[in-house]
Amino acid sequence: MNIKILLLNGPNLNLLGEREPGIYGATTLADLESALQSQAHALGAELSCQQSNHEGQLIDWLHEARSWAQGVIFNPGAYTHTSIALADAIKATGLTVIEVHLSNIYQREAFRHHSMIAPVAWGQISGLGPEGYALALRALVKRAESQLV
Repeated sequence: MNIKILLLNGPNLNLLGEREPGIYGATTLADLESALQSQAHALGAELSCQQSNHEGQLIDWLHEARSWAQGVIFNPGAYTHTSIALADAIKATGLTVIEVHLSNIYQREAFRHHSMIAPVAWGQISGLGPEGYALALRALVKRAESQLV
């Protein structure tokens, strides 16, 4: 069985490399996706990459992924702190989700310290830059492999 992972990025992440590089770094979303595709291939997994600035589109992709994905790497962007709808979608689908943030949300403004997603996610990685995505990918592949035996 081929392990399939969804990489889902939320609002403003299409501007990576341009938007506040002091916080988010110089890596573009295309660079991030390309590196993760290579890592997924090396791990024997397939990675589908999606980004949207629209909450409903993110929900639709989560709903679709329940039929094919063994896990989701999800950076909901600012929706992390506001979206009950995304949390409900994760809970409803039963998907194994790792919430990822490039910056350490707990070192930033107080309103960013609360995640609506964390209570329904399998795990959370915050503040490790692009490496956080790579760690999430490895963790999801390892979990999926353990469920195959």
